[in-house]
Amino acid sequence: MQAYLGRPVYSLMMGTRLMIVLNSDQAVKDLLDKRSNIYSSRPDLYLPNIISGSLRVVLMAYGETWRMIHRIYHNMLHVRSATAFIPYQDLENKQMMRGLLDSPDEFVDHIRRYTNSLTTQMVFGFRTFSNDDPKLKQLYYGFDKMVQVLGSTSAAFLDLYPALRELPDFLVPMRRYCKDLHAREKELYVGHWLDAKARISNGTSKPCFCVDLVKAQKIEGFSDGLAAYISGSLLEAGSDTTAAQLVGFVQAMVLFPEVQNAAQRELDKVCGDRLPTLDDKLPYIRCCVKECLRWMPTAILGIPHSVIREDEYMGYRIPKGCNVMLNVWAIHMDPKRHSNPRAFDPTRYEGDLQTAAEATANADASKRDHFGFGAGRRVCQGIHIAERSLTLGIARLLWAFQFRRSVDSNGRETVPDPEDLTQGVLVQPRPFPVKIVPRSEAHACALREAWDSCQVLLDGEKQWKEVPEGMPFSTYTPE
Repeated sequence: MQAYLGRPVYSLMMGTRLMIVLNSDQAVKDLLDKRSNIYSSRPDLYLPNIISGSLRVVLMAYGETWRMIHRIYHNMLHVRSATAFIPYQDLENKQMMRGLLDSPDEFVDHIRRYTNSLTTQMVFGFRTFSNDDPKLKQLYYGFDKMVQVLGSTSAAFLDLYPALRELPDFLVPMRRYCKDLHAREKELYVGHWLDAKARISNGTSKPCFCVDLVKAQKIEGFSDGLAAYISGSLLEAGSDTTAAQLVGFVQAMVLFPEVQNAAQRELDKVCGDRLPTLDDKLPYIRCCVKECLRWMPTAILGIPHSVIREDEYMGYRIPKGCNVMLNVWAIHMDPKRHSNPRAFDPTRYEGDLQTAAEATANADASKRDHFGFGAGRRVCQGIHIAERSLTLGIARLLWAFQFRRSVDSNGRETVPDPEDLTQGVLVQPRPFPVKIVPRSEAHACALREAWDSCQVLLDGEKQWKEVPEGMPFSTYTPE
């Protein structure tokens, strides 16, 4: 098996299906990028599509509906919208920082609320201000279960041996389970969409992507059910993956304190006694962001692509309908591409001034920083917003806090295991101990003051009172 893993491309026979695995940056560039016209579809993933009602965008086959949604996302999620929503990012980040100060042991919950609330505000126009919000919990529960199903043996058997799908429900209990998950998920997403649509109709909405989605619905004529999943897919992506990256970054700082120290020297020099902003020139922090996305990729294999017509590459015949897997982990951990790949070393990106979006478009595959956002026409279209949210999160976490190894009752340090990850197509570190302390009382005071100063912007229900100054109500640019 090791010999296969060292190849740039190899094939596996999985039941009745052939899978091609791409292990090199050049193979990804040659097939998923340069031949994206035939490598942009998805296989029929039976159980995940039951959960999704065949409406989840990330699982949708290449066709007219997917192309329409891709066009809508492209017109909404451009770099101008990422810049427009900076006030939302700033406020949600400040609440996260205050939460970490007050209850550091709940750091995962504070991070998840940050990414979820930022996403509900940007997508639907409302904040998720509490870690205990039932809809926040329902979202993460449902998404975690969907990911588990996606990587399950039951799902694999039903995809590899489609004849088993004809069995009745009592012989396929996982199908009944997936139908139940779909009912709960649909209720959540449709509820969010219809509530947002009502606020837009009565003039009480704040700027959000659903303002643009209402415009697109009038032009394209798609159903509320599809609109709910177009917006719900953004909610999933924005809430889960950025949170997982930040949790991975916290673990990296515990394991590599020298990186933490170097970053804090830069932050002290540039920012002094104030919180960092996205306008600050912080080259080492930029390198930390890139290394975070490389060192702890959440989508280690991603969701397989499907080729829509027969092709050939490096002597391989790639038949129509074949699954093609982007092996993100293998590329990120290739010692020929990144020396000592399991070390968290931001200096490997010194001088790389590309944004993540620019790197995905670089004609030289070896110059791409990481593959965490996918490739080809399936690349994450929220890439601009995700990179900014991660940058702001990392900069402020390091400016404000020290991340230290926890000490047990016998006085021994507890060292997290970076290989102890959750299972599935999307991964993150399993729960690990960490001691989070403010760097000084002055830093703690600054965090309190920063969040306290935000209260004038919020009403009694912790929602924005007014549209933030200078924020456009819509950035939609239909083609």
